[in-house]
Amino acid sequence: MSVDARARILIVDDEEQIRRFLTITLRTAGYEPLQAANGVSAVEQCAEHPPALMLVDLGLPDISGHEVIRRVRAQLAVPIIVLSVRSEEADKVRALDEGANDYVQKPFSTAELLARIRACLRASTNVVAPVIDLGELHIDVAAHQVGIAGEVVHLSKKEFDLLVVLARAAGRVCTHRQLLERVWGPAHREDVHYLRIYIGQLRNKLGEKFKQSFSIDNEQGIGYRLRQQA
Repeated sequence: MSVDARARILIVDDEEQIRRFLTITLRTAGYEPLQAANGVSAVEQCAEHPPALMLVDLGLPDISGHEVIRRVRAQLAVPIIVLSVRSEEADKVRALDEGANDYVQKPFSTAELLARIRACLRASTNVVAPVIDLGELHIDVAAHQVGIAGEVVHLSKKEFDLLVVLARAAGRVCTHRQLLERVWGPAHREDVHYLRIYIGQLRNKLGEKFKQSFSIDNEQGIGYRLRQQA
C-alpha cells in the first residue's frame, strides 16, 4: 500500500447515502474515510485533525460548500475536491477561485474520482505541515518565523500571512481576490491597494538574499505569483 493510500479523506456531504457510498469506495481503495454531514462540522474537524484531502459538496444545510472552502483555506493548504451536481461554469470558476483544487460533477465515475484523488495527493506538498521550505526560504508557520539563508526576517502578521499564502501556492498565480479574502477576509476582497502596499513591504523586508533566489511577480490584472528562480 502506498503512502497516499493511507491518507485520511474527509467527506463533506449532507446526503447519508452519498457519504456511505464514498466511505465504502475510499476504504476499499485503502484510504481512511472521515465524515461530516454539514459545513460547520467539517471546518471543526479540519481544525482539530487536519485530513490529507477533502471531498466537499457545495449544497450543505448550514453554511455553503463555498464558505467551507474559504474557512479551511484560511488555515490549511489541504487539497479540496468539490463534488457537486451544479454544472454551471460560474460555480466551477468560483470554487476554484476560492481555493478548490478540482471540481467533479455528480454523478461521477468512481475510477475517475479515485484518479483525481491520487493526482491531488501527488501534487500536494506541505499539505498540513507547519513548516514550508523552498530552497533558502524557511517558514515556520506555527512559530510565526521566517528565515532567508539562515537569517531571521521580522514580518508583521499581515505580511507573514500574505507570504504563507504565496509560498503554499509557489509557482502558481494567486488572484487578488484569493489573497485579500485569505489574509484580510471577505469584506476586503476589492481592496487591491492593500496588496500593492504589502507586496512592496514584503519585497523590501525579505531583502537581497531573497531576491537572488525568488521573485514576487505581479500578474497584471490577475494577482501575484511567488516564483523560485531556476
